[in-house]
Amino acid sequence: MGCLKVSSKSSPASVAGAIAGMIKDGASVEIQAVGAGAVNQAVKAIAISRGFLSPVGIEICCIPSFADIVIDGEYRTAIRFAVEPRSGVVAVEAASLA
Repeated sequence: MGCLKVSSKSSPASVAGAIAGMIKDGASVEIQAVGAGAVNQAVKAIAISRGFLSPVGIEICCIPSFADIVIDGEYRTAIRFAVEPRSGVVAVEAASLA
């Protein structure tokens, strides 16, 4: 699983390209963000990556969680997003519900 660290200054389009590339290669992606601005950029990147992947028939799901990390000797709480491709059955069921 690849881990992308996102900051408030990260470009959502660039992060989205990295997410889409890793998902196309068959890898799950973990995105880590600390702070409101970083979480905002991460969520935008996930939404943009969905736009990159949907036209090629890949649907993704996102599972958020908390993580305790150490930055410069201080304990901080990060938000982690596990982004993975949906299985074919789930994607078909979700499409039929829409």
